[in-house]
Amino acid sequence: MRRSYKFLLRPTAHQHIALTQCLEDHRQLYNAALEHRRTAYAKAGVSIRYGDQSGELKHVRADDPSGQGRWSFSCQQATLRRLDKAFAAFFARLKAGRTPGFPRFKGRGWFDTVTWPKDGDGCRWDSQPEHPTATYVRLQGVGHVRVHQHRAVRGQVRTIAVKREGPRWYVVLSCDDVPAEPLPRTGAAVGLDMGVASLVTTSDGQHLANPRHLKASADRLAAAQQALARNTRGSKRRGKAVARVAALHAKVRRQRLDGAHKTALALVRAYDVIAYEDLRIAGMTRSASGTIQAPGRNVAQKSGLNRSILDAGWGVFLTVLAHRAESAGRVVVAVNPASTSRTCARCGHCAKENRLTQAEFACTACGHTAHADVNAAVTILSAGLALRDAAKAA
Repeated sequence: MRRSYKFLLRPTAHQHIALTQCLEDHRQLYNAALEHRRTAYAKAGVSIRYGDQSGELKHVRADDPSGQGRWSFSCQQATLRRLDKAFAAFFARLKAGRTPGFPRFKGRGWFDTVTWPKDGDGCRWDSQPEHPTATYVRLQGVGHVRVHQHRAVRGQVRTIAVKREGPRWYVVLSCDDVPAEPLPRTGAAVGLDMGVASLVTTSDGQHLANPRHLKASADRLAAAQQALARNTRGSKRRGKAVARVAALHAKVRRQRLDGAHKTALALVRAYDVIAYEDLRIAGMTRSASGTIQAPGRNVAQKSGLNRSILDAGWGVFLTVLAHRAESAGRVVVAVNPASTSRTCARCGHCAKENRLTQAEFACTACGHTAHADVNAAVTILSAGLALRDAAKAA
């Protein structure tokens, strides 16, 4: 299996400056490569590819030995590949008829990750093994940076990335051949219905709470954002206000991820088969504002619902659940969510009249009554087991 490990860095003051300059130089390289592509096509109708820009990189490094020349060549190639992927995604969206979104120049604060594509090429994980009580990662142009390694790294380290989140720096390791850690079989299966009132409702009738981390921090975020709006652009006070807002959002993100891991681990330990709704969250949270010619309806209500869905963190939870299940040897099945809330789990009758209220389900055909979310979870479980059996038969 391929897994990623994320650890906090403990850079010295000089290393902090070097890491900041590393990000800035890679941001400038990204923007210069983007400008090169735009100008070549606008002036001469020529499309510049990654191979062309990678071939010119050695001349860029030779012309700026104290700037671009001090960083890893392969690391700079990874930045050029990042731009190439942005263009590939742009053309894919254009071909599919979606809103294309042309690649943008990266401003300060919008380029926070640098990647070394191979351990040993401009970087080295555990670069000082003679220090058994501390772990270091060596980065070309920065030096040996101390790592707060809170768990063991398994598998073979392939790529190393450094990421800035507010005032903190992290190292992210992408590892291959990470061994699985299968859990003992339980013989149980469960269906999961995602919601806002409860994060997850199981087919066993459990309602797992939705902690609503963003709502809990809403007052502090509002105050911090108001203070940010009052400051002058470019001032030191504005920089501090930006850092406060970023720190609050980062805390919410960490709380949401921590809750997702704990909930997913409890489910993976208890069940061998987990069926869940294959939700299209991006479509569900699309704005209802519409256009000037055709304005949307119930915009305020839809905006509040979108905020609640995003605060619940369905996407984060389902991603963590899939990774946990794969490592534990469990089976997860994605079920089409269409009509699961209207279908009777006992007789299979589907009608919108079955769902009397948000929390009450009463089948108009057989008279079966249940909590609406529990009924939906049982329906999802049945569909998931059918899909699993069909996959086995095939």
